[in-house]
Amino acid sequence: MLSARSLFQEILDNDESFRLFCSIAAGGESQGGWENARIAALVPRSERDLAPKITRHGADEDKHGRIFHALLRKRGLTPVPVPADTDYTMILERHGIGLAHDRLRADRPLTVPDIITYLAHSRVTEQRASEQMELLRRYFADHQDVGRAVRVISGDEDNHLAYCHEELLSFAAAGHGRTIQRTLRACALAEIRIHRDVSLAVMARMGRILGWRRTRSALLACGIHAVYAYERAAGWRRMVSLRMPERRNALGGPPTPAPEFA
Repeated sequence: MLSARSLFQEILDNDESFRLFCSIAAGGESQGGWENARIAALVPRSERDLAPKITRHGADEDKHGRIFHALLRKRGLTPVPVPADTDYTMILERHGIGLAHDRLRADRPLTVPDIITYLAHSRVTEQRASEQMELLRRYFADHQDVGRAVRVISGDEDNHLAYCHEELLSFAAAGHGRTIQRTLRACALAEIRIHRDVSLAVMARMGRILGWRRTRSALLACGIHAVYAYERAAGWRRMVSLRMPERRNALGGPPTPAPEFA
């Protein structure tokens, strides 16, 4: 039976597919940690209160990268290079989504529009991350090998999403509402296309590792295209709505430690 649970279980059970999965995930999380650290360092003076929250966001992403590396070590595996066509974070950056890395490497303060761009980009990508981790938590929260990692990362992603909602609503109340909505829409439409392309690339590589039949690979590709068609028609709207979260000030404290993975 082809289901999200059986698909991930198959990836989890094979060393090479698990190695690729963790390497891709760790690479994206580590890149997100670097980006947030640079943004925190360059926050404009008028928004300095945001710096500790952005720092916390980056620290969480770094922690997630360490968790995925620890899962590999636990199996006696080492990371593999991330194929370019599966590098979600870098593909987003190359398509102008979020703040350009050249901008983050420069030693000049960001502007308020830059911070809005960062938050809008995070709002969209954290929606995706939160949903994906919720799916894994539903099926694997009690798994002896990955269950604790899934629970920790899923909780963090929910906090990141709540933080983005709250901060964007604050900027909207300050008069930036139209800019926020315009930026969110552009980010969401680009993200769903890139997510489709990356998903196809990842599944193609998993299929080669796991020896899937052409019919199975074709069925999975059809499913990915169907999800994209839905998101392109209407599903993207869930990524641009803003509402005050139940978790207020979700990144207002120190990072939640995960010493068992460090």
